Amino acid sequence: MIDTPAFIPVGTQGSVKAISPRELRELDAQIILGNTYHLFVRPGIDVIRHFGGLHRFVNWNGPILTDSGGYQIFSLAKLRKITEEGVDFQNHVDGTPAFLTPEIAMEIQATLGSDIAMVLDECAPYPCEYEYAARSAEMTTRWAKRCREAAEAAVSAANQNNAAGTTATTTKQQLIFGIVQGATFDDLRKSSAQAVVDLDFDGYAIGGVSVGEPEGEMKRAVESAEPFLPKNKSRYAMGLGTPPQMLEMIARGIDMFDCVLPTRLARNGTAFTATGTINLKNAEFALDKKPIEEDCACPSCREFVRGYIRHLIKAEEILGLRLITLHNLNFYLDLMKQARDTIENKTFDGFRKSFVSNYKTRVVDLEAG
Repeated sequence: MIDTPAFIPVGTQGSVKAISPRELRELDAQIILGNTYHLFVRPGIDVIRHFGGLHRFVNWNGPILTDSGGYQIFSLAKLRKITEEGVDFQNHVDGTPAFLTPEIAMEIQATLGSDIAMVLDECAPYPCEYEYAARSAEMTTRWAKRCREAAEAAVSAANQNNAAGTTATTTKQQLIFGIVQGATFDDLRKSSAQAVVDLDFDGYAIGGVSVGEPEGEMKRAVESAEPFLPKNKSRYAMGLGTPPQMLEMIARGIDMFDCVLPTRLARNGTAFTATGTINLKNAEFALDKKPIEEDCACPSCREFVRGYIRHLIKAEEILGLRLITLHNLNFYLDLMKQARDTIENKTFDGFRKSFVSNYKTRVVDLEAG
């Protein structure tokens, strides 16, 4: 059970960077994300199976969502060849060749034991031609159907084994989310959403956004797909986003988000506040006795001041990036709590407008670190 809107901290390699599962629980994180591709490459599925699944391996007793690995193959693999059957690729760590199909993607996620598994999709680059985006979206739908059939076959086989007394436990059925693609083309987003919904998944994600397109194009991609997604099932915007973007997407019907910005920017000395980001590397904070943000209840703001945190970052002390990471994750998680509270109180629209108008977007290096 997850209260939405919800932010999902990203645990790329079985760890949300710089903080522990205990600290995540203390921040009231409800769910984390595990990256199928990275875990498949290292430490490998056999290792995670040996430890009894991803929850036990990483010591997290809450829900876990795993992506299919498709985006990482398309963005990180050294060489890749996409066919109807699947993807041949060489991983980015040591170049070892591998082959991923929709069926294999679901088998890997079943072994990980995540609570929500994503179908294998192709994330079209930005920019791309209409014909390419159309072919890609159509193949993603065919792959989604194969993912669903593979998951259903695995559950059926497990239930038969249980009925025959050949296994001692009941297999937990994962929730499976379909993914909408279609690049920046409104009609492709609509047709992709309709086709994926026809397959009747447990929830639906809007993929292929925040991949370099202008913010207006990103919003339009979501707006083109959202009306065709069931209102009684979760809608998940993959890879979003900044605080104002998330609030704007909530206003457009989105329930779930994941994003690396809180942890990535923390490693560059950048902290989120209600009025925008601040770079604690800057000299202006050297003598600053204030916390990162006034009235913030996170451990970093309760116990440390900006001047000290700046010193840690400049001295390249690990504690500095940990303190900013804790604050940034708390900021994102608390923003979602405020959204939930204001939705319940029917004051969300005013909260959204006030927050967005007060938030100053600053140019930050999103790729460093």
